[in-house]
Amino acid sequence: MSQADKARALKALHVADDPLVLYNIWDAGGATALAEAGAAAIATGSWSVAAAHGFEDGEAMPFDFALRIVERIAQSTDLPLTVDFEGGYAEAPEQVAVNARRVIQTGAVGLNFEDRVVGGERLHHVEAQVARIAAIRGAAREAGVPLFINARTDLFLQSEAKDHAGLVDAALARQAAYAEAGADGFFVPGLTDPTLIRDICARASQPVNVLMRGDLRAVRDVAGLGVSRISFGPAPYIAALEDLTTRFAAI
Repeated sequence: MSQADKARALKALHVADDPLVLYNIWDAGGATALAEAGAAAIATGSWSVAAAHGFEDGEAMPFDFALRIVERIAQSTDLPLTVDFEGGYAEAPEQVAVNARRVIQTGAVGLNFEDRVVGGERLHHVEAQVARIAAIRGAAREAGVPLFINARTDLFLQSEAKDHAGLVDAALARQAAYAEAGADGFFVPGLTDPTLIRDICARASQPVNVLMRGDLRAVRDVAGLGVSRISFGPAPYIAALEDLTTRFAAI
């Protein structure tokens, strides 16, 4: 498939109640292993990629270095690849667009893009994030690749579970604004209440992505809530390291 075809294929995999399951990897070896195991698509996780190469999460890894890793992953498999783009490695929409163009050049056909200010505790104002998403969409259009932009809100990650019900409307307002700017999906990491997830899926105009953590344990249970995409974040890397150290200790 061409890169554009892969992007369209990735979008088609987002189906409510029959979600795309992404077991996030951090290198080309992991991508190849999952491809051989029957994965439908490949996804990186920023925390895992950073940790696997000796960096902290939060864009501490130099962008050029991150791009080399992504390029090797893209070259290792014919499956659609979506990349954790964090906050775009820039603030200004113009520079975010430049960086998105470089991600597309690696062969990736999707990216996660978060609205938290990297290195800070607040979120970008909706208007600012809308401009940044629109810049990414413009870069993708110029490249001729219908990049799948998975717009992530950190509203739930930065708050306590007891407050999540009161954030649903604000999250949906961001979803609508991000969709208007050119996003394809909506990612709500940190939200684990099944009732609230079901509500967001029913009211959102786009495929909803959840992160398996906390009370979210079984894919079959989450799938029934209307989600279209399930991510595992750093869990696969943590499990792999635990296995590595356990086996070493047993020698």
